[in-house]
Amino acid sequence: MSKDIRPNRRTALLGDRPGSYAVARQVRVSPTKARRVVDLVRGMSVSDALVTLKFAPQAASDPVYKVLASAVANAANTDNLRSDDLYVSQAFVDEGVTMRRIRPRAKGSASRILKRSSHITVVVEPNPKEA
Repeated sequence: MSKDIRPNRRTALLGDRPGSYAVARQVRVSPTKARRVVDLVRGMSVSDALVTLKFAPQAASDPVYKVLASAVANAANTDNLRSDDLYVSQAFVDEGVTMRRIRPRAKGSASRILKRSSHITVVVEPNPKEA
């Protein structure tokens, strides 16, 4: 019976460790472009990651910045953690729904346009060196 019960998201991401997470769903940026940005900040301290995202030239850095800021705010409000002590322990991008559009082509044919979206998840935890 217990293996039929799905664990909640916090347990799956953090277990019993302190920290927090944030998820942005249906972000209209392709997952491959968002993964390039997320790979930059994984493992960084939160302050360094926010500065990096603020000045990154990629368009996907803005939604990742918002998700990271939300995760930091969640950690401050729920676990009373300071943002100076946090680092990005996990950050990943999953594929969301794909909108399919049609573009007219020559001789009455059509080609499909795939407008991809992504789900961005960021997990922040206290730095283990300071604990």
